[in-house]
Amino acid sequence: MAGNDWINSYLEAILDAGGAAGEISAAAGGGSGVAGASGEKRDKSSLMLRERGRFSPARYFVEEVISGFDETDLYKTWVRTSAMRSPQERNTRLENMSWRIWNLARKKKQIEGEEASRLSKQHQEREEARQYAAADFSEDLSEGEKGENSNEPSIHDERTMTRMPRIGSTDAIEAWASQHKDKKLYIVLISIHGLIRGENMELGRDSDTGGQVKYVVELARALGSTPGIYRVDLLTRQISAPDVDWSYGEPTEMLSPICSENFGHEMGESSGAYIVRIPFGPRDKYIPKEHLWPYIQEFVDGALVHIVQMSKVLGEQVGSGQPVWPVVIHGHYADAGDSAALLSGALNVPMVFTGHSLGRDKLEQILKQGRQTRDEINATYKIMRRIEAEELCLDASEIIITSTRQEIEQQWGLYDGFDLTMARKLRARIKRGAIPPGMEFSHIAPHDVDLDGEAGNEDDSASPDPPIWADIMRFFSNPRKPMILALARPDPKKNITTLIKAFGEHRELRNLANLTLIMGNRDVIDEMSSTNAAVLTSVLKLIDKYDLYGQVAYPKHHKQSEVPDIYRLAARTKGVFINCAFIEPFGLTLIEAAAYGLPMVATRNGGPVDIHRVLDNGILVDPHNQNEIAEALYKLVSDKHLWAQCRQNGLKNIHQFSWPEHCKNYLSRVGTLKPRHPRWQKSNDATEISEADSPEDSLRDVHDISLNLKLSLDSEKSGSKEGNSNIVRRHLEDAVQKLSISVSASSVEGLSENVRWPSLCGRKHIIVIAVDSVQDADFVQIIKNIFEASSYRRLSCSVGFVLSTSKSISEIHALLISGGIETSDFDAFICNSGSDLCYPSSSSEDMLSPAELPFMIDLDYHTQIEYRWGGEGLRKTLIRWAAEKNSESGQNVIVEDEESSSTYCISFKVTNTEAASPVKEIRRTMRIQALRCHVLYSHDGSKLNVIPVLASRSQALRYLYIRWGVELSNMTVVVGESGDTDYESLLGGVHKTIILKGSFNAVPNQVHAARSYSLQDVVSFEKPGLASVEGYGPDNLKSALQKFGILKD
Repeated sequence: MAGNDWINSYLEAILDAGGAAGEISAAAGGGSGVAGASGEKRDKSSLMLRERGRFSPARYFVEEVISGFDETDLYKTWVRTSAMRSPQERNTRLENMSWRIWNLARKKKQIEGEEASRLSKQHQEREEARQYAAADFSEDLSEGEKGENSNEPSIHDERTMTRMPRIGSTDAIEAWASQHKDKKLYIVLISIHGLIRGENMELGRDSDTGGQVKYVVELARALGSTPGIYRVDLLTRQISAPDVDWSYGEPTEMLSPICSENFGHEMGESSGAYIVRIPFGPRDKYIPKEHLWPYIQEFVDGALVHIVQMSKVLGEQVGSGQPVWPVVIHGHYADAGDSAALLSGALNVPMVFTGHSLGRDKLEQILKQGRQTRDEINATYKIMRRIEAEELCLDASEIIITSTRQEIEQQWGLYDGFDLTMARKLRARIKRGAIPPGMEFSHIAPHDVDLDGEAGNEDDSASPDPPIWADIMRFFSNPRKPMILALARPDPKKNITTLIKAFGEHRELRNLANLTLIMGNRDVIDEMSSTNAAVLTSVLKLIDKYDLYGQVAYPKHHKQSEVPDIYRLAARTKGVFINCAFIEPFGLTLIEAAAYGLPMVATRNGGPVDIHRVLDNGILVDPHNQNEIAEALYKLVSDKHLWAQCRQNGLKNIHQFSWPEHCKNYLSRVGTLKPRHPRWQKSNDATEISEADSPEDSLRDVHDISLNLKLSLDSEKSGSKEGNSNIVRRHLEDAVQKLSISVSASSVEGLSENVRWPSLCGRKHIIVIAVDSVQDADFVQIIKNIFEASSYRRLSCSVGFVLSTSKSISEIHALLISGGIETSDFDAFICNSGSDLCYPSSSSEDMLSPAELPFMIDLDYHTQIEYRWGGEGLRKTLIRWAAEKNSESGQNVIVEDEESSSTYCISFKVTNTEAASPVKEIRRTMRIQALRCHVLYSHDGSKLNVIPVLASRSQALRYLYIRWGVELSNMTVVVGESGDTDYESLLGGVHKTIILKGSFNAVPNQVHAARSYSLQDVVSFEKPGLASVEGYGPDNLKSALQKFGILKD
């Protein structure tokens, strides 16, 4: 590039725009000159540095600017351009490339500026909300946030976080096992992406099949062998695609138990650990995790059916006839966490969550690189849907399991629903803590090492060497030297190139040791992903640059089963294991290496800090400082006594990461949770009623459930805010008392004549009318046309009807009366956006006065959704929030609607939708103040409902299945072209869906436009059970119902 002064000028302009000339000279200079240049004044111009001979524009151009932007295609362009013979063409292309880089730099600065401004505003809003909430904790802390024991020490206390109780000996493990062996617990784990099987895991096949797959399988196997646990189900996706092995299509796979005396316990008919594969999504395609979001609802429905059925099976085996519900449902990663939250809400079972990696952290890291905008990142990774799922996990989980303190404070700390300071004040908020992953060490026998000679285990001297040893040793000219082992895929985050630079530029280290790089499996570099191929190409060029042939091994292939042999080889040569990733969430390979007697050099960013605190078997380094990395490696391989001490410390303390230890910590945390499960009791199981049974036969258990019902009093509300809650409470108590007396005085046969809602049990099909996008007149006519289209089945009582809406029960009653529709034509009413479930009642004896409505409300449903409901404390906060919004706009934008509110729904009227806050802003405001709730706007934006966090209209349908045995696959949901905030949840699932299209559909209000993610990202409009109908005429509706087999042709 000599003579191209214009290129130097362009590069200098980029340098000056970025500042820090001294840093640049340090990056470009190399050798001893770097240290001297780094101390230069930073206001020196790049031109002056060049004149002193310390700055190479060409080197900076390639190694810092291009590589810094991680533009693989740009780098390849430069390689081709620099090889051109024609100076004129070469100069022209280099000029174009310089302008391209300038644009990249400008774009990066623009993105960084916008992101900094956004973060500053968000931080200010968060601090204001948290300070406001903290001042009100003493008087406004809701029942849902107080926890069971407000005096218990916080899991965030420093003494708890820095030192966790551990099992220190085999005797302690055996004592603990003996104490818990009589328990019969059922645990459900969920991990839905990637390829999961018990044996011969294809780790590294793709980005979805990695360490998480191995972890969840081994966790399931370890828990299944733990005393006190009867059964563990690991739920994942069933895949029958031609490009994957047939084993991933098997519905069930039993995991072989861990062979350990400490884990032995009595086995039962269905006991042990199983992989259960639920079919959802495209049946013949293996799709990446970013494309699974549209099918989450379908997975939840399938998983729900499995769990309910398995709970009954286990109840017959070990539960004395009563269902054995899961003690926890544990989701792994955001997609499974979202699923676990919905299952937890449907079953009223505690939820546990492990993030593995977090969306907000990934978003921050990508934005810092400056290559993509938020919209571009979201389009690629569906990152906003993932972040919302993780926020929901914070809302719904009773325990969040992390591996390290860094994950708690620096990654979860980015979320609206998490704040360490506020959590300490609450002292009973969600339990979080670091529980390191476990490992099975029973099969590991570290080699004995002679410090003064060769490593060796005499017992193994006659056995042949594993084949992988020869594959590695063939690279070395002197295979007897200690081996520095790195086990990482070729990803920029793993920082492999810095490791090679550190090794290549430290002559003493090169003379003393070999370097082995296990970088996954590959055939042809050009067929790898562009990012991985770029890293691997850089590795090969650096090996050539430093002439490391005969000193570095980089085999193309290895099996997962050969990884232990690779660790053994490194230990046999008295080597060192290194993980110098920029950030390592945990570092399971560090524990694996320690189990084979390998000291470690590891990044000080993330999980290795916690591992080192326990094992004390190596040195932590700054991953950005190659000199520090090289010195740490040299120190360990050159000092035999230090190496031996680190090896001994690792072997001595490794038991603290064993699976028995992990399971003990896991169960001790789970054991602190208050048991939750479906609470109702019935004399007959609704799900066992045959289709031949008449609706009247299914009413025999009405006496058992009538005590859990009350009349809706929505039409009689006091105008006084102070006395309103007390009046409602007294009315409810009177209602329940009178209903109990009425039930006691009446025979079951008499009730059967008047009460129709338990007839859900005898229906073959259920039609759910949930059309939000039409005017009331059209809505009434749609109901009548659906009745007409299914008139034959209505007469035979084989088809039932459920009305699902954001309206209150009193508004529903008024609408039906005005349209001439009897309430008794419906089997159930899902009202107030899914916070209330009502059934029609024509018995005048059940009403407190003639003014009351002919409905009964299901209190059992309320016990299912009341988790973390803020109640009156939440209501006060919302009223203050509304007052602030009204004050800011100078008008009553939003006012409380006491007539439409109920015990589990706080309703507001929106008078000016243009000034109304989007749902995501309201959610963030409530989460920052530690209030967990579900916020929904009606389709036209005139109504805002705030309900329990795990309540929704789709969840109410799942309750009908759990409570009454109404099969979800036999439900058909009728919706419009758009709907309320929860519209997307009504489209997914195993139920059938009919979308009514036409001009009668109103345009959704603009308040719905500010979504965090697009509807297309989370809804599949190509699922088999979805049909579109033009208009809502009876004939068109009848055709759609016939298509789904609800009506006969």
